[in-house]
Amino acid sequence: MAFQNVGTFDLGTVGGQSARVGNAQNFAMDTAGIATGQAFLTSELEKRDMMVRTPLTSFTYTRDIPIRVGGGWAEFISAMQVGYGITGGSGDGLIHAGGSDGIPMVQADFGKGLFKTHMVAAGTRVMWLDMQRGNMTGRNLDSLLRDGLRMTYDKHMEENTYTGFSRYGTTGLLNNPDAVVTNASEVEASDSATTAFKTKRPDQILSDINAAILTAWEAAEYDRDAVSNHIIMPYEQFNYLATTRVSDLAEKTILTFLSENNVAKQNGADLYIGATSWCKGAGVDGKDRMVVYCNKERYLAMDELVPLTRAMTGANTEHFCFDTAYAGNLSEVEVFYDQTIVYVDGI
Repeated sequence: MAFQNVGTFDLGTVGGQSARVGNAQNFAMDTAGIATGQAFLTSELEKRDMMVRTPLTSFTYTRDIPIRVGGGWAEFISAMQVGYGITGGSGDGLIHAGGSDGIPMVQADFGKGLFKTHMVAAGTRVMWLDMQRGNMTGRNLDSLLRDGLRMTYDKHMEENTYTGFSRYGTTGLLNNPDAVVTNASEVEASDSATTAFKTKRPDQILSDINAAILTAWEAAEYDRDAVSNHIIMPYEQFNYLATTRVSDLAEKTILTFLSENNVAKQNGADLYIGATSWCKGAGVDGKDRMVVYCNKERYLAMDELVPLTRAMTGANTEHFCFDTAYAGNLSEVEVFYDQTIVYVDGI
């Protein structure tokens, strides 16, 4: 932090010398003042603010995906799937008559999907001398470093959840290659066609949302458990919906209107609409993306097989410090029904 000179103040005379305070370097007492025994510690003129201000950030991954804890140091996550079939189909093929000597048999086609896991590891180092000084100041350096380690881990979890890591061939909620990609509908505005939410009427925005929900639900053969219940979008669009009234004469915001009148709510699902910074520019050609999906463990999940764990601590005499290693084991985003995810670009 740079100090700025805001003026010089006359504090009178100390030890026959005029004491003036201006810039930070003027806080030190001169030699004559020290000789009179009237010197004081600089810290006695400080008001200590005990709050340690950490970096500003936010994490939303725990809200947007089910996280299952436990499993150990596995290298893969497996998920069993089954498909059913019957000779002649389930329509008139099931009709039976007296004297028939055979019936169609149901058959099962089993499959197993594998999802990648990866280990994370990081460490902290506390110098022995800093630890002793911390005992005098009341600051726990090890605790501060653990907070930084946790923040780093949460940032890793965010990226793993929303985009995955292309270097290792994984994807996330916003870039699943098997999800359905659509574009928001176009409307005329200022003599040109646009798809942005802020240029549309509330009923047109509702139409975009309902179209995405119905696209996913139709692909799920209208299974009532698979109705989309979760929507995420960039903060810009979400805040517009949350603060703009449906009309000048109405008290409801567009967000309230959407929450009360969407097709998912009419079919028994409690639709959540939220925001995350990861949706900004996540679409094709850098367009803002809205993601509509079913946020239930049956349809998608992420495994925290081993949560971030303090693995070992040891004294390092070569570097005169204490080193602590932390490790964990995580899975990629596991999408079990990719047809239940729909992307809407250009909102």
